[in-house]
Amino acid sequence: MPIKIPDDLPARSILENEGVAVMRESDAVRQDIRPLRIGLLNLMPDKVSTETQLARLLGATPLQIELTLVRISDHVARNTSAEHLEAFYRPWRDVEHERFDGFIITGAPVERLAFDEVRYWSELRRIFDWTRTHVHSCLTICWAAQAFLHHFHGVPKHELPAKAFGVYPHRNLAPNSPFLRGISDSFAVPVSRWTQVRKADLPESGSLQVLAESDAAGLCLLHDPADRAVLMFNHLEYDADTLGNEYRRDGGPVPVNYYPEDDPAQPPVNAWRSHGHLFFGNWINEIYQTTPFDAARIGGGQRQERAAELDPA
Repeated sequence: MPIKIPDDLPARSILENEGVAVMRESDAVRQDIRPLRIGLLNLMPDKVSTETQLARLLGATPLQIELTLVRISDHVARNTSAEHLEAFYRPWRDVEHERFDGFIITGAPVERLAFDEVRYWSELRRIFDWTRTHVHSCLTICWAAQAFLHHFHGVPKHELPAKAFGVYPHRNLAPNSPFLRGISDSFAVPVSRWTQVRKADLPESGSLQVLAESDAAGLCLLHDPADRAVLMFNHLEYDADTLGNEYRRDGGPVPVNYYPEDDPAQPPVNAWRSHGHLFFGNWINEIYQTTPFDAARIGGGQRQERAAELDPA
């Protein structure tokens, strides 16, 4: 099934040229079907690339997806034109009364700042709280996953002695998890971050399930079932050339396990594409299997039912 995105979004022509099924808004309204509503809070500076990467993965699933692009209400993006934001993005305050089957929050280039030094930290904390009552499943990526973990569980982030940068092998610790269904016991994941969350800092209650990790790059994927959230610290959504673009922009060491023979003159080999499609497809499938058909029941009612299950007294 296709993904529904705005007709003039730059990602449309890119995805159509790749063979991804993209539905026009005029066609979508004629179908007697409830598409899955997925919101994307895009905190990345290059919003066009990020929205294209995520729309590609969402559009490859067999379900009809309606993608809503969201931005921080009062934050002025420096690297994306005001015209693009005005045409395609809605401030969070304009969607906070709506409900979403899934909601993705991306990373941001602020990870070396303390959380409370980030200019939009107050609004992001309200968004995190809002996902508990208005979103069926929340997927946070990279810095947003660290921020979500800190907000709800008080888990700190730690600066690394050097940037974790490259494509690292990760262990699938929960092959029976619906989010890792079909993913290999060992799988490659792009990593690009200056900070990490340590397993030793996770709550002793065991409320968070570690789904994947790497000896070299640390934690990769957590499941927070009580908050209906999946926390991905790395980047299965990346294009083949994303790490290369970062390397050419920022300099520094050559990304690990990325270029053949570590030679930047050779084109990189994408070793994670299939795992990216599987992971996002699994997330969407799990939403489809569990979200209420009546969108009004998303969020709040489910959280009350979940709380009763955890504390029947």
